[in-house]
Amino acid sequence: MRQVYTFYADAFRIAFQSILEHKLRAFLTLLGVIIGVASVVVVGASISGLNSYVSTQISKVLGTNHFMIARMAFSGRMADGEFEKANRRNKKITWDEYEYLKANCQNCSEVGAQMFAGTDLNENGVEMPSVTVNGVTANFVEIEDKTIIDGRFFTADEVARSAKVCVIADDVREKYFSDKSAVGQTLKLRGLPLKIVGVEDKRGQLPGSSFNRAIYIPVTLHLQLYGRGADGIQIHGKGANPEVFEKAIEEARLELRNKRGILGGKEDTFGLVNTKELGGQIDEFTNSIAAVVIPITLITLIVGGIVVMNIMLVSVTERTFEIGLRKALGATRKQILLQFLIESALLCISGGIIGLLVAVGVTQLITLLAGITMSITITYVILAVAVSSIIGILAGLYPAFKAAKLDPIVALTKN
Repeated sequence: MRQVYTFYADAFRIAFQSILEHKLRAFLTLLGVIIGVASVVVVGASISGLNSYVSTQISKVLGTNHFMIARMAFSGRMADGEFEKANRRNKKITWDEYEYLKANCQNCSEVGAQMFAGTDLNENGVEMPSVTVNGVTANFVEIEDKTIIDGRFFTADEVARSAKVCVIADDVREKYFSDKSAVGQTLKLRGLPLKIVGVEDKRGQLPGSSFNRAIYIPVTLHLQLYGRGADGIQIHGKGANPEVFEKAIEEARLELRNKRGILGGKEDTFGLVNTKELGGQIDEFTNSIAAVVIPITLITLIVGGIVVMNIMLVSVTERTFEIGLRKALGATRKQILLQFLIESALLCISGGIIGLLVAVGVTQLITLLAGITMSITITYVILAVAVSSIIGILAGLYPAFKAAKLDPIVALTKN
């Protein structure tokens, strides 16, 4: 046992000495491994950070445990034929159906209604085109987890009497009221003066959509100004917590089917989307990116391994006399083989650790500059270090085998 310990201790000592004797060569040899490990870890952290960022943005925009029912609502891409079929089959959502769900969905903590319209604002000659007008119920502040930074959201009583009030999003505030409080001011919509009662905090953004260029008015007032539209209203529901969220969605779906008299074998005549499905699509997207990018970054590690193998072959050539001397003194083929394998693995493991430290620095820098929190996951750390170690062993196999095969007499005469 002591002999085994002494052998490995000497092997590691010799490996360290060999690396330290050629510091520059060792560093240049390790560059491929360092870059490869750093690339794998940074890419993994980027994917994890992107998932976290998008999930946060979705939560800011749509809230949590939130689902929507509309005439045409779906997540992801729908095939043209399926879309045309749904467009013919689905019926617009009515106010009566909204009130029915509100009264009967027991697992829903909130049920609200929403309508959309677009407008170009013009206040005292200052124009702001393409502003979204959201007609919503008073509980939308809870459904979408809105943050009101000034004033308040409108009340259920104001919705019931179609009060001429509104809440504006941050871009509208910056356009018209950047130098003063917007609360108490008026904003004209289709010539109708609306009193601003609140300002919504800046929300997240999704590709192709700006949720900060909007105003909110009571849905009843929206109906008076814009009518019911071709698609009717949207129904928005919320589960009290993640545990009952799926139950709330299924209950709302079944209740609306019952209200419409849809038989068991028939398809829904409405669309339903929940925020978790959007998160799942983001996961699929980033996983697809990982499946392509990670193997490419691993190629860098393989190239680094080839460089390590080349340097180890040079090392065997340089140390031919040493190998012959050790064999002459009784070293076995296995010991010579292990000696060079240990040196090769030590090189790559050192490169893996340095690469990991470089990745930590890079991710922190990106987090600081881009504002996206990048988290290094243990999976990618293990993957990078394990692969670098395996590559170190594989890269050292041929040089070590070549060293082990050397004839001691021939090796001693090559000094």
